[in-house]
Amino acid sequence: MGYHRPMVKSDQSGANGEKNSALCVLIVDNDRPHAEAVAESLTRVGYNCTVAGSGPAAAELIDKNHYDLVFTDLVMPEIDGMEILRRTKKALPESEVIVVTGHGTISTAVSAMQQGAYTYLEKGAGVAHLRTITDRVGEALQLRRANADLKRRLDKKFGFEGVIGSSPEMNAVIEKLKRIAPTDASVLIEGATGTGKELVAQAIHQNSPRKSRPFVALNCAALSEHILESELFGHIKGAFTDASSDRIGKFEYADGGTLFLDEVGDMPMATQIKLLRVLESGEITRVGSNSPLKVNVRILSATNRDLEESIANDHFRSDLYHRLKVVTVALPLLRERCQDIPLLIDGFIKQFSTRHNKEVSSMATAARRRLMAFDWPGNVRQLRNVIESMVVVDDDGVLGTNDLPDEFADESDAVSDSHSGSLSSLVGRPLVDVEKQFIKETLNLTNGNREEAARFLGIGQRTLYRKIKDFQL
Repeated sequence: MGYHRPMVKSDQSGANGEKNSALCVLIVDNDRPHAEAVAESLTRVGYNCTVAGSGPAAAELIDKNHYDLVFTDLVMPEIDGMEILRRTKKALPESEVIVVTGHGTISTAVSAMQQGAYTYLEKGAGVAHLRTITDRVGEALQLRRANADLKRRLDKKFGFEGVIGSSPEMNAVIEKLKRIAPTDASVLIEGATGTGKELVAQAIHQNSPRKSRPFVALNCAALSEHILESELFGHIKGAFTDASSDRIGKFEYADGGTLFLDEVGDMPMATQIKLLRVLESGEITRVGSNSPLKVNVRILSATNRDLEESIANDHFRSDLYHRLKVVTVALPLLRERCQDIPLLIDGFIKQFSTRHNKEVSSMATAARRRLMAFDWPGNVRQLRNVIESMVVVDDDGVLGTNDLPDEFADESDAVSDSHSGSLSSLVGRPLVDVEKQFIKETLNLTNGNREEAARFLGIGQRTLYRKIKDFQL
């Protein structure tokens, strides 16, 4: 049978009690007075304790409840402490177990530690020692939870949630990423500058079995042939002038993880040959060395060039191209997925408000209209930079047309002129025609996104749906 002792506030707990209150502790001992004394000493500093008076009672509690820490006596009838340890590790793998020993059972306690116990504690240990050990477990668990929380936030930042979009084009991309991420296949990511190729590469890595290993990115267009080879493969001391020491390259650093080669279409032909050799053999050789090194790296690459055209012009190797493009992911231009722009705007407002410590709540409808009507030659990267600029210069918490960068002036004038012409043509016509025309133009502006159109028009979605039906739009 089990005995649950409710958590007792203590005049000694204070801040420490607040810290400890989230830690649930199970004390297992068929010597009930001893178990209750342990529980009493821990509840006084804020721990939430449960007492089990036998092995079977403890086993039942472990199967039904969560405990962060289990104290268990080693020597008990029916189910002993070693079995409690095994059951805890199976049912609650993230929990810690401390074995409580009497004289003559220290060797067994050491064996328990080898099987996963956190440590052992001799019966009769002082209250201070008991609390110190428990605090130590609590700190270890807090650190583990903080790391897990960081990992979850990284998953959110670099996982598929980070690839923002609800358009059919982006939904197709995300579904493809979900299928290829768990594999080890090489992926070629194609798309214009600013479409988010590195973000997609990070999402593939973060959702792959290699997620706990390094993700290493290298821009092939930014480096000369000599420097690029050193960056990729490393070099040994004396390999060239200024090589004053050995240096590992990106391949070695990414061993077990993922190497992302951005702008791979700009890689020099001589480096392409060496890269192909690495992909075929799984071995690299540092510059200046004759000793090959085995590496296990998944290759993701990206380009804004037409590599088939580069192959036809003898600027890119056909055999390397086919090695890199086991799977191809093609990213659409931003203007091809206009309905994602509101989602991207809201995401960037939140991101940059936090980064720059600004209180920005929203964007004015007029400013949204201008951004929706823009052609976005720089794609998502350009939109990102525009929103960051607007957040930085904003002074009233709402991003308006006055916060837009100067390059939007001509665009806004064109939009204004266009709207002025439309308004002139509607003068003297029935209001129902004016309403129909405004709804039609707003739907065109939002690329058919009814939710966004309703927000621009200041009406409910149901009202908009009814008017679309009435006006046969």
